Amino acid sequence: MSTDRPEDPFAKPPEEPQQPSQPPPAGGGPYDQPPPVYPGSPQGGPYDSPYGGAPTPDPLAGMPPLANRGRRLLARIVDGLIIGIPIYAITWAFWGAYDYNSGVGQGFAEGVIYAVVYLVYQVLMLTRRGQSLGKMLLKVRVGMLADGANPSTPAALKREAVYSLVPIIPCCGSIFWIIEVLWCTWDKPYRQCLHDKAGQTVVVSAR
Repeated sequence: MSTDRPEDPFAKPPEEPQQPSQPPPAGGGPYDQPPPVYPGSPQGGPYDSPYGGAPTPDPLAGMPPLANRGRRLLARIVDGLIIGIPIYAITWAFWGAYDYNSGVGQGFAEGVIYAVVYLVYQVLMLTRRGQSLGKMLLKVRVGMLADGANPSTPAALKREAVYSLVPIIPCCGSIFWIIEVLWCTWDKPYRQCLHDKAGQTVVVSAR
C-alpha cells in the first residue's frame, strides 16, 4: 500500500525566486525622451492649431499696428471742427443765430449740409492719401483690409455714408451712430467700427 498522498488541487504552487530588478538604461525611461512630434505641426505640439494641423495664421501678420482708439476719436474730433466751424459760420451769416423755439427745420438743414460736406471731404482725402487732416495730425491711416491700399471711391463712399448720413435720420440715426462708433471697442481682431465693415477698411498707425 502506497503512503504517498494525492496532490492537493487547491495547494498554491511554490513561488519562484524573484530576479533582482535591473535599473532602466540611461535615457530609456518614458519621460526621458523628447515629446512626440505631431503631424503637421512644425513645433511638435498639439496646441499649435485647433486639430493638430498647420498653425492658424495670425490675421494681423504683415500689417502695421492697429491705430489706438483714442487717436482715432481725436482725429474725428479734429475733422469735425475743420468742417463744422466754417459750416456754422456760413449758415449763421445766411440764417442768423439758431432759434431753439422755431428753428427745428434750420437745425436739420444745417445737419444735412454738414453731413454732405463732411462726407465729400473724407472721401476725397481717403481716396488720395488714406488720411484726412485729422488723421494726418494724429498719425493714423485708413487702408483696405485686403491689401492696405488707399480706399477706392466706392469703398470710401460706403464707409463715410454709414458714418455721416445715417446719423441725420430722425430718432434712430443718433442711436445707431453711437453703437456703430463704439463697435471698435469690442470688435476683434481688427477693431473695426461698422463704417469700417461697410467699406472693408481698417485703421492703422501711420509714421
